[in-house]
This record gives sequence, structure tokens and C-alpha cells, in this order.
Amino acid sequence: MPEFATLLSAFVTLLVTIGPFETAPVFGTLTRDVTRGERLRIARQAVGIAGIVLIAFALGGERLLSILHVSLPALRTAGGVLLFLEAINLMTANPGTSAINPEERDEARPPRDITVFPLAFPLIAGPGSLMAVILLMSKAQGDLVLQAGILAVLVLCLAITLVAFIMVDSLRRILGVTGTDVVGRISGLLLAAMAMQFVFDGVTEGLLR
Repeated sequence: MPEFATLLSAFVTLLVTIGPFETAPVFGTLTRDVTRGERLRIARQAVGIAGIVLIAFALGGERLLSILHVSLPALRTAGGVLLFLEAINLMTANPGTSAINPEERDEARPPRDITVFPLAFPLIAGPGSLMAVILLMSKAQGDLVLQAGILAVLVLCLAITLVAFIMVDSLRRILGVTGTDVVGRISGLLLAAMAMQFVFDGVTEGLLR
């Protein structure tokens, strides 16, 4: 089934770019000095805010691009390059474009509210995931059922992220540093292949216009 294959590809793309298993340790570090109840509140709010941002980009990103006179082939090519850079960072075990630097990490420590920055953005709704959701919705243009399926996949990935945040201590014990690195490198390889497909599609469409 073509639609199933598209939804499976969308699931892998969004799961990798949102990166729940890579961002959960950062969440655990930033919330290590708060109570369990407060950590749960922060996790729910951060994922909820990120979800609103991602859904807004999914529904209105293409219209914004048309206002800026950016064509879909250009978007697919540029988005593919951006996702490929994210994939390289994952495979080399370096912080990706959705990561935060040490200064931002220090600024985000309590008592400052960290739900919006840096958790919701850029850790969850980072450049990679925002670009990915726009690209996926543009590929399903005109197919409302498929677009609804992509939004459902997005919600599923956000739910997985919330579970990873809530179970961050258990996840850290199970995966450890080596396990987290392995997940990141495999995810990077899959994302690199899909990113290049976006580039090929964009270049092909651009030449045929």
C-alpha cells in the first residue's frame, strides 16, 4: 500500500528529527533538581507547546512559503540539505540542529521556566522537525486523508516523546551512553537516506518546471 509506505516514512522522519531518545537525557539534566510532579508538568507543557507549533507549521507552512514566493521544489531541496546536515550530526554523535549550547543550558536552569525554551523549541520543535513536517505535508498535497494520517503520525511521535521524558531515568539506565549513541547513529543513517530522496525529488521537479 503506497499510503502505508508514505506514513511509515513520515513516522521514521518525524521520530528521528524530533529525537525523543536523544532529547530525553537533556530534559533529565535540566529537570534533575525539580520534584517528580513538577517534572511531569514541565514535560506535558513542553510537548504540548511543541505540538501546537509543529501542527501550525504543518497546516500553514506551505501558505507561508507561497507568500514568500518559495516554490515546493526549492523547499524540498533546501529541506533535504538541512535534514542531511542533521543526519550527519546524529551519525557523528555531535549535537544536532535541535540541540542547545552550554550557555543556553545554563540560562534554562530553574527557577527560569524551561517549558518553551529550550524544551518546546528548539529541542522538540527544532529546525529539522519543522522542516520535515512541512515537506511531508507538501508531498501529500491534495490528499486530505494522507495529510490527516501524517498529522496522526506527528501526534504519535509527540506521545512517544512525552513517554520518553516521563521515563527518562529508566531510559537512561536501559540504554546508557553507548545505547543512546547507537540509536542516534542508526537514526542518522535513516534520516540521511530520506533527506537525499527529498533533494532528488526537489531537483527533479525543479528541472521539469
